[in-house]
Amino acid sequence: MAARIIFLFLLPFLPYSVSDFRSPAMPVDELVALLDLVGGLIAEPGWAELHPHPCTDTPWPGIQCEVAAGDTDILHVTGIHVGADVSPSPPCKSSAFLSPDSLLHLPFLKTFSLFGCFLSPNSVSLPPSIFTNSSSLEQLVLDANTGLTGEIPSSVSKLKRLRVFCLSQNAFHGVIPEEIGSLRSLQELDLSYNRFRGEIPVEIGELSSLRIIDLSSNELQGELPASIGSLHSLQKIDLSLNYLSGRVPPELGELKNLVLLDFSNNNLTGPLPDALSRLNELEYFLMENNPLNTSIPLFLGGLKKLQVIGISGCGLLGSIPSFFASLVSLTALSLDKNSLNGSVPESLGSLPKLGQLNLSQNQLSGEIGFSEEFVRRLGKRLDVRDNHGLCTKVHKYQEDSFNLEAPPCLGSTANNGRIGNNSLGGNSGDQEPGDLKINPSSNGNGGTGSWHELGFLSGLIFLGQLTLQAIAIVMTLAV
Repeated sequence: MAARIIFLFLLPFLPYSVSDFRSPAMPVDELVALLDLVGGLIAEPGWAELHPHPCTDTPWPGIQCEVAAGDTDILHVTGIHVGADVSPSPPCKSSAFLSPDSLLHLPFLKTFSLFGCFLSPNSVSLPPSIFTNSSSLEQLVLDANTGLTGEIPSSVSKLKRLRVFCLSQNAFHGVIPEEIGSLRSLQELDLSYNRFRGEIPVEIGELSSLRIIDLSSNELQGELPASIGSLHSLQKIDLSLNYLSGRVPPELGELKNLVLLDFSNNNLTGPLPDALSRLNELEYFLMENNPLNTSIPLFLGGLKKLQVIGISGCGLLGSIPSFFASLVSLTALSLDKNSLNGSVPESLGSLPKLGQLNLSQNQLSGEIGFSEEFVRRLGKRLDVRDNHGLCTKVHKYQEDSFNLEAPPCLGSTANNGRIGNNSLGGNSGDQEPGDLKINPSSNGNGGTGSWHELGFLSGLIFLGQLTLQAIAIVMTLAV
């Protein structure tokens, strides 16, 4: 139902729809290639017999066609989507295969999308012809095909019109070729959850139209190329769960439109450059599980749109600065698994939107001065455990919904409206229904980061807005 609603919204903006085509013919070689390609993928027996005219009289939801420019009598296949992620498209069969010759005879193909068609342990290699003979291709989306292997060849440079390049959750390997820098129309690059290795090519900085880059969960090494700072249209960069090292280059401060930065679970070192203070649109700052070994960067206090800050497990030193109280949009703050000392700023309890706070496993001391209302609001999403110098005056809230482990302060009086010591996330086994699981202390470098476990509910909405091209075509093909 959701897919259909989105399609109806997009319909007025589409140049043609399947229902418009009743009389134009399709070149025989294209029709044969289409039937051969789709027939090798789907689990619907007799598909070719059921849909002898897949763009006109017997339409199929996974096919998009357009009339040739200047010729109202000729139809060409411009979009193919196969996969159970879009209803009512049938799922791929277990013995699905790709026909390289078929791709050679679809010269007008703009979008090629496969979801969950090739699953391990069955292994299928991506035909090189998709890179060498698809000059019209604008969107290549191969998602959740765990048995799809191969490398990105240097011939990827021939896809000059490519705007969306998504190879997420597959089994691709090898290096990211420097020729990828010639894809000047590219707006989204997602190579996440594969086995790419080597360094991020400096040529990636030549992708001037890029808005999303996601290279997370690979085996990338080396330093961050300073050329990334040239991507002035960039709104999301996710390089988490790799083996990147060195310092964050100050050139990244030029990414004035950046909303999400996730470098967590790498080997990056500090201090972080003050140039990042120019990222005024930033909402998500995630650096957890990197050996920064420095104090909390002061520039964070000037980034007023920040909603999520994750810098746990970074070897942070010194005290918790008071500037966090000025970040009124903050919803989640994770400073756990560091070496922070001093007191817990009472002003953190005044943040109106803060719903998750993890200060556990530090060296904090003194009285916890959070109000009763603040502690009740956060419940187990407030974590100050394993700070042996902390104490609280209140023993009033000992129900299961709180984890009050701090000892009483000397000379304390009960029921003074103050409370302390508790936990964002708590132990996973103690979660109440509806509690959001936040437990960064359970993660190690290279493991699944706590913020990734959250799923970034708000972030996913943001990402959905940034992938309009891919969503539009997938929803279009859903009818």
